[in-house]
Amino acid sequence: MRSAAIIAALPLALAAPSKRASPAPLIRPQNGDIIEGKFIVKMKSTAGVSVLETHKNMVSAKADFTYNSHRFSGFAASMTADEVEALQNMPDVEYIEHDAVVKASATQNGADWGLARLSNTSPKNTTYTYDESAGEGVCAYIVDTGIDTTHPEFEGRATFATNTADDHDTDENGHGTHVAGTIGSKTYGVAKKVSLYGVKVLDASGSGTNSAVIAGMDYVVTDAPKRACPKGVVVNLSLGGSYSSAVNSAAANVVSAGNFMAVAAGNEAMDAANSSPASEPSVCTVGATDKTDTLSYFSNFGDLVDILAPGTDIKSTWLDGHTKVISGTSMASPHVAGIGAYFLGLGAASPEELCEYIASQAQTGAITGVPSGTTDAIIQNGQS
Repeated sequence: MRSAAIIAALPLALAAPSKRASPAPLIRPQNGDIIEGKFIVKMKSTAGVSVLETHKNMVSAKADFTYNSHRFSGFAASMTADEVEALQNMPDVEYIEHDAVVKASATQNGADWGLARLSNTSPKNTTYTYDESAGEGVCAYIVDTGIDTTHPEFEGRATFATNTADDHDTDENGHGTHVAGTIGSKTYGVAKKVSLYGVKVLDASGSGTNSAVIAGMDYVVTDAPKRACPKGVVVNLSLGGSYSSAVNSAAANVVSAGNFMAVAAGNEAMDAANSSPASEPSVCTVGATDKTDTLSYFSNFGDLVDILAPGTDIKSTWLDGHTKVISGTSMASPHVAGIGAYFLGLGAASPEELCEYIASQAQTGAITGVPSGTTDAIIQNGQS
């Protein structure tokens, strides 16, 4: 709690701010699991660091997260109704959004086939053919439940980078380790030489908050330039929640900073426009297919889905050196992050052009059960 002296001085520091025609919008995520009393404040792009700090000082509680990378500036905190109203009337506030729960989503089943589909035109093959460059020189950020970096399948290429979820700097769920394995493990990975960085934003139950996910994305923007990533950066988000302007803006910030982002379309069998960050147009949104070349029954769909990838019954790395077979668009997205790293390693496209390039290399006309207006293109690595 800040001292009364500091709070009492605020009217002087904020004397006579410029007027705004109407209060900043207070957004409630559609169909979201709202966290009462928690809010995300998005500042306008013209607001500098001192303005951001001044607005944080209008709230009595300490900020949970501060965002200030590239084009996304703001903070998340517990606030009273009066504090929210006061911030809504400040001219440098773009909008305020209720914080909400976000989750990883996967279900257990039992087969291993997805990797081979990337270098073959049918799901009946068992051979994965790839260029030996295998994503070397590319960094992959897995924004998820963390990574079990001790798994021998990662060959020392996995790093636990940061944690915005809790105080346990490891993967206690398994979801993030599975995703990382699909991107870049020795046996199950698409890009077998990529460097893997775990950004933990979800806890042991696979659950987290929009504010923590935004903090994870904000970290990627500031951390990636410090790493040795001469061939580029890919980012994977195998998570989602209801539509959120703040989450979408943070995802767009990652992309506009020059990084490729693959995102799970969601597992609700509905239009991806209802989910975030899947509904952000600048990310590469991924739907899922099964081993009969049919759209997975759970996969979200719609014109915001950029590409399809294997997502049903995917075998990959798990906790304590184990493997596991699970399903979800969470499993489809890392195939695309992995193939993105693979193509970056080959110098085939820039991160900004990568989603379009992946789509241009994809196989069309093979996937059935795809609703009208949804792509039927499934990823290929050019070795079929």
